[in-house]
Amino acid sequence: MRLLLNIGIIVALFGVIVACDAVQETESYGGMTDASIDREMNTQYQRVRVTSVATNLEHPWAVAFKPDGSMLVTERTGALKHVRDGSVTEISGLPDINSFRQGGLLDVVLHPEYEDNGWIYITYSKANDGDETATMLIRARIDGESLTDIEELFVQDRYSEPGRHYGSRLAWTNDGYLLMSIGDRGSDPPRAQDTNDHAGTLLRLYDDGSVPDSNPFVGRNGYLPEIYSYGHRNIQGLVVDPETDEIWVTEHGPRGGDLLHRVEKGKNYGWPVVTQGFDYGTQELYDFTEGREMEGIESPFFEFLPTLAPSGLALVNGGNFDHWQGDLLAGGLRPQRILRITTGENEVHHIEELFTLEFGRIRDVRQGPDGNIYFLTDQSDGALYRVEAIERS
Repeated sequence: MRLLLNIGIIVALFGVIVACDAVQETESYGGMTDASIDREMNTQYQRVRVTSVATNLEHPWAVAFKPDGSMLVTERTGALKHVRDGSVTEISGLPDINSFRQGGLLDVVLHPEYEDNGWIYITYSKANDGDETATMLIRARIDGESLTDIEELFVQDRYSEPGRHYGSRLAWTNDGYLLMSIGDRGSDPPRAQDTNDHAGTLLRLYDDGSVPDSNPFVGRNGYLPEIYSYGHRNIQGLVVDPETDEIWVTEHGPRGGDLLHRVEKGKNYGWPVVTQGFDYGTQELYDFTEGREMEGIESPFFEFLPTLAPSGLALVNGGNFDHWQGDLLAGGLRPQRILRITTGENEVHHIEELFTLEFGRIRDVRQGPDGNIYFLTDQSDGALYRVEAIERS
């Protein structure tokens, strides 16, 4: 059934089919640059207006929304920008950040009780004295246009060669835990099956970085207690359904094998023992891969065919998008598109391709507190865009 569904979706998609080479994912592949945009466009069921909110952003990676209507945007190259009323300023006081290839300043989210405590959470690639790097989580407050009260909450247990697969998406669960993804770090994929290693995992933490006693591997020998699920290659899309508590992730495969997972506590998602993708050089299965599925390993909810090179994931809940309610919006880098994904209990029912080759590489997709959809384009002259639902004329 899933195979037939995938074949049908391949036929329905009209975008360019390109290989997802994660090694090259930080390059730019054309599309629209930083020109100011205010356009109305039709989709299958919804007419939308797309407006540029901020331009001339240098490889923006994530956007977070402040209660006053302003926004924080991270630039992978190492700057935190404050977007407010059409102006963009830089917030100073960041720690030293190793910006190299896919590494740099990465995700940013606000604490669910931000208005009471002022905490923002940031991930980035941190270097040690040997120029190896690890994914780091900090929290801080903002005083004027500067970070203050910086606290280091978590750093992955093993530093390694810089440049690839940091993961680094953050999301809050409905009961107040912080989820954080860490990629397999690229050069040694079997790390994702080593439960004594944070690489290739989804973590669950308290807001101060400590470990919840209810995590699935607390107290078990051979498992790091922060791990919530493992066997991931490089999760760069992460969202929690506010109504069902379901955790959805999108992650990069190798050549092919980009996946959508509905993540469950304590499960193994297979990489690299099980994968739908192939070795870049040989275009065959990796030597350490045993097949496309295996008993005891969770199968993906969906495999993206053609490939998506996924980054950024939102779930539409509220707002004026009457025909998109409950749908996932998954950003795609190299194909330069957003997929609107309608899911059923155990399968994808429908996919619509949005904005293909219109704006550039999609790095982040979020629904703002105003109900509108926002997305970032990952280019040296990237931009932040707002998508509003409007009535068909």
